[in-house]
Amino acid sequence: MNRHELSTEHEDLRVAVEEFARSEVAPVIGDFYERDAFPYEIIAKMGRMGLFGLPFPEEYGGMGGDYFALCLALEELARVDSSVAITLEAGVSLGAMPIFRFGTEEQRKTYLPKLCAGEALGAFGLTEPDGGSDAGATKTTARLEDGEWVINGTKSFITNSGTDITALVTVTAVTGRRDNGKPEISTILVPAGTPGFAVGQKYSKVGWNASDTNELVFEECRVPRPTSWASAGAGTRSS
Repeated sequence: MNRHELSTEHEDLRVAVEEFARSEVAPVIGDFYERDAFPYEIIAKMGRMGLFGLPFPEEYGGMGGDYFALCLALEELARVDSSVAITLEAGVSLGAMPIFRFGTEEQRKTYLPKLCAGEALGAFGLTEPDGGSDAGATKTTARLEDGEWVINGTKSFITNSGTDITALVTVTAVTGRRDNGKPEISTILVPAGTPGFAVGQKYSKVGWNASDTNELVFEECRVPRPTSWASAGAGTRSS
């Protein structure tokens, strides 16, 4: 899309993020790469700009914008550094969006305001050591026991999963079998600090050094089943 085709609001956003990336990110990001460190200060500034809340309604702390606005922000950030761009993309699309689209109202009100403000990050635990990012190859399991999901398994290369501000991980797990024999796969919201949920090794990467990427381990991790589970993050299912 040519610049003159952007709406005034979208162009203003693009210019603001472009200036932020060049003046706030570019001068310092090299130091974070050398230290393999997460850029908390940069993320906090992005939160104050409203970037993490771009596609979410104002009632949950968002900016009331759209995904195109998010794409513009990601493009301008990625021109300078992909680590910062993927932190935003994963924080919005993988961390907050599943809660907004499929979570209970209680989950939305609990998590979205801080996620939209960039004060907290969410992650999505799909990828596994033996199955990659193929949801159908999921080996992590969750069984329902006394009103709780009991999760066992390992996830790998999970973005935004081990920072000091990570609030939750939405995990895919096999919760049963369908009539055709295919696995029933659910997504379960696991708050950070839940017993049985541990953040494993931090990966040594050849790029995106300022992005947080970790292994996750679940051993008899218990998460209460939401009351409105049919539409909740703990009950979203696929084959």
